[in-house]
Amino acid sequence: MRDLLVALPILLVAAPAYAAPAPAPQLPPEFSDPAMADKLGRAAGVLTRSLMDLPIGEMEAALEGRPVTAADRSRRVRDSVNDPYLEQRVATVAAQSGRTMQSATKTLVSSLPAIMGALGQIEEQLERAVANLPDPTYPRR
Repeated sequence: MRDLLVALPILLVAAPAYAAPAPAPQLPPEFSDPAMADKLGRAAGVLTRSLMDLPIGEMEAALEGRPVTAADRSRRVRDSVNDPYLEQRVATVAAQSGRTMQSATKTLVSSLPAIMGALGQIEEQLERAVANLPDPTYPRR
């Protein structure tokens, strides 16, 4: 009993902290840094170029059910694309991708309060719906 009397004032002091609304989510500074967007763009370019250099000839031969030839061993993804301007297009898209990811992240973070509110409403509606479900252990008449 004495423990309850000691703990009650502590719980009452902490109650306003629990009742306070959660702070709005903040965008980490790394996401708004233009240098980070440039890094992401460069990384996307390197990743795309490395994917273009993946060997696919042996896989094609296996899928077609034929023996692998020397030409198959040297075939890469870029050979199958047949686009002379592929490198330039990839470089352009990769350079823009960092800025695009940066703006998409800002948009997502700014919409998080609305998303969280909608999820809270969904949770309340689901709880009400589940509360109205009949109890499967209740005897039937």
